[in-house]
Amino acid sequence: MERRLVGRRSSSNLPDLIELVMSRPLVSAGMVAETLKVTPRAALRIVEELGLREMTGRGRFRAWGVI
Repeated sequence: MERRLVGRRSSSNLPDLIELVMSRPLVSAGMVAETLKVTPRAALRIVEELGLREMTGRGRFRAWGVI
C-alpha cells in the first residue's frame, strides 16, 4: 500500500486511509468519510484508489478490508 503513496500530493487523504485500514479489520464508506472528514462519495473514490478488497459482496453498504 505504501507504493501507492509515491508521487501523491502532501495533502492526500490516502496515508490517513492506510492508517485507518490497518487499525481496523473492516471499514465502511461512512466510517472512512467520518474519519477523514470527506463526503461518502469521496470516501468511495479514495478506497478505490487504494485497491482494497470488498469483503461483503454487496452493492450497497459495502465494507472493505485487507487480506
